[in-house]
Amino acid sequence: MSSMQQVLAAWRPVSVKAPLQPPGRRHLRGSDFRWAIAFVFPYAAVFFVFVVYPFGYALWMAGRPSLYAELIADRSYLPTVVNTLLFVGLGVNVKMFLALLLSGFFLRRRWWIRALLGVFVLPWVIAAAQACVSFHWMLQGQGLVNGLLSAMLGIDGPVWFNDRWLALGWNIIVYIWKWMPFWTVIFLAARMKIPHEIYDAAEVDGATGTRRFVYVTFPLLANLYLLCTLLSTLWTVGDFTTVYLVSGGGPGGSTDVLATLGFHYAFDTARPALGVAAVLSALPVLIPVVILLMRRLETSEVEL
Repeated sequence: MSSMQQVLAAWRPVSVKAPLQPPGRRHLRGSDFRWAIAFVFPYAAVFFVFVVYPFGYALWMAGRPSLYAELIADRSYLPTVVNTLLFVGLGVNVKMFLALLLSGFFLRRRWWIRALLGVFVLPWVIAAAQACVSFHWMLQGQGLVNGLLSAMLGIDGPVWFNDRWLALGWNIIVYIWKWMPFWTVIFLAARMKIPHEIYDAAEVDGATGTRRFVYVTFPLLANLYLLCTLLSTLWTVGDFTTVYLVSGGGPGGSTDVLATLGFHYAFDTARPALGVAAVLSALPVLIPVVILLMRRLETSEVEL
């Protein structure tokens, strides 16, 4: 057995095992029962008002099967589904992969790297609305991007929001730029928890550089990477701010995602039920993701 395998075998994850049998239950009576109700009622009321009732009302509004037939017959729906798949698929996976790589760069103990980390997290600190509006104006015909292209390369930049794929690409780029620092910090914290003895043993066995990342770092972070990817997927499917404020769904609604399409149905064409149906049409994809996420969290051992 190699030295690295010996260290990995000796380093066991902390087990957090649930009790085999639940502890005995004691029925509350009298004043104890009234105090329990008094403490639980506010939380139950808030949960009902802000979670159960809105979601139940949305299901009631979008409960007619004819809505989904009308939705599929709409010419803008299927292109919107394609946009959503591209926005979520490319945005989440590229963001997570780059965040994992950059977390290794920011792990280095140099003062200028630590200073650069402080600058790197600024997009995450800035409010999403301000960041997206800034990119929208920088990509205008006389904006900063086209000005730089003209000054540095002597070419006239395109009209970014007049082409579907250019506008969709910028939606994805802005989304990655905005949220990549958050996940980079998550992976950076996870890397810092890996014992140095594992890397020392890997170096003895000849695993350095890329091989150390492939055979040591990534296997230890794989569970966290999957959980973060699933969670980010859930958040990104409902992302409204990026598309609405960067491209506005243009040109002609060709870069809409399900969240912005539902908004246009509800407020621009006064069809709120169809708007809710457009958003809820993502549930067949979201429900398996939620189930997989819950199953990954229901584990008998907490691993790095």
